Amino acid sequence: MPSKNTKFYSLLLALADIVVLLFAFTIAYVIRVQYDNRPLVSPVYAREYFLVSLMIIPIWIMIFASMGLYNSNVYTRRLVEWGKIALGAFIGILVIIGWEYISGSHFFPARLVTLYAFVGSFLLLIFERELLRIWRTLMFHFGRGVSRVLVIGTSDATRDIADSLSVTAESGYKIVAIAGPAKVVPRGLDVTHFSTVERALEQIDHLRITTIIQTDLYDSSERNQAILGAAQVRHISYSFIPGEPEFYAGKNTVDVFLGYPMITVSQTPLVGWGAITKGIFDRVIALVVILILSPVFLILFVLQKIFNPGPVFYVSARLSRFSQPVKLIKFRSMRPEFGKRDAADEFRAMGRDDLAAEYTKNRKVADDPRVTKFGQFLRTSSLDELPQLFNVLRGDLSLVGPRPILPQEAKFSPAKAALLHSVKSGVTGLWQVSGRSNLTFDERIDLETFYAQNWSFWLDLKILFKTVAVVFRRTGAK
Repeated sequence: MPSKNTKFYSLLLALADIVVLLFAFTIAYVIRVQYDNRPLVSPVYAREYFLVSLMIIPIWIMIFASMGLYNSNVYTRRLVEWGKIALGAFIGILVIIGWEYISGSHFFPARLVTLYAFVGSFLLLIFERELLRIWRTLMFHFGRGVSRVLVIGTSDATRDIADSLSVTAESGYKIVAIAGPAKVVPRGLDVTHFSTVERALEQIDHLRITTIIQTDLYDSSERNQAILGAAQVRHISYSFIPGEPEFYAGKNTVDVFLGYPMITVSQTPLVGWGAITKGIFDRVIALVVILILSPVFLILFVLQKIFNPGPVFYVSARLSRFSQPVKLIKFRSMRPEFGKRDAADEFRAMGRDDLAAEYTKNRKVADDPRVTKFGQFLRTSSLDELPQLFNVLRGDLSLVGPRPILPQEAKFSPAKAALLHSVKSGVTGLWQVSGRSNLTFDERIDLETFYAQNWSFWLDLKILFKTVAVVFRRTGAK
């Protein structure tokens, strides 16, 4: 929903970045050349260095722009912004090094200047953007640069959008009025409510509306045209946000087909180069971790033979991407005679109808009598899942993704099973870092559906780091 205010802020960010980068390059040069007496690799004079910096900085700005650092969906998310600043600065340094190699000339007079420029630009850019974020929040708090919004719609999305944008100091939007049934007005939100669209359109000038957000198309095309026309005549911002989640989840592309705008909806953004990059990343990381942890695998293999006689590994049939069956490998945690049938059937055969009922309801039990003492240690430490790295190396699983479900579990959520299986299942995922075994089956499915619809490489990295923390704390493992 780009507005004049967001465009102005994006321009301000770009200008501030230029100043900060020039300052970072200058500081890097001064520290190494003026305060370090060691010989230089190449005598680059200050005037020449400054002029070349002026030519290089626009290239950095273009790199930042290509990474979305001037888009509101990035600069409003702190961790994503920081990660992209680090990556952008690293790519910018590589561009300079590549230019030096190809041209045979030198921009940096010493190797340390390269390091100082990278670290300095990263830290100063973060500091600059945090200052601008504080300034922007203060401006919103005092009502400066705020968009006054009229929300029009009849669905739950209407209420959700109004509720999410109601904190003006964070969003930069002030919900002034809502047109639709009373149910779409969030409880406790002080706004003008119109039961009809026509009455709301009459009051646009009086309420000083600067943005219209519509979430539902009406049956009457004249009514829809009146809403759009009201925005066009007054030259104010108009946005249509489909109320159905299928239209804004996953990956959507807009094209022209037979002269009409056409929205193509994919189940997940994990397609094309994103899927290829994720696959390469998964295999490289899995191979590295397997090599590093090879002594741990050997120790666990021996301990299994001593404390848990029988097969070392447990191989289970699961469903992964496109509902394709995969053989999931884990260190065996149950006694050898179990794990061959559905858990509920095995509990009934043991005379534990109470556990069968608990498993049928939650797809887990609090105290599983089939698990050995050493197996319980493997589960609570999550060491039983280490062999799944071989599944990742083989391409059966991803490092991050929805939990690979049992074939019989697909029937418990048939509507979402297809969406979950639009991406490859993972060793870890949102459910592992959001409560793990403390979550209900439905809560777990909702989290994994969100992941499938909102995948990004940054989300994967965030989940991986959180997984390490959760494993060390042994949070929620059963």
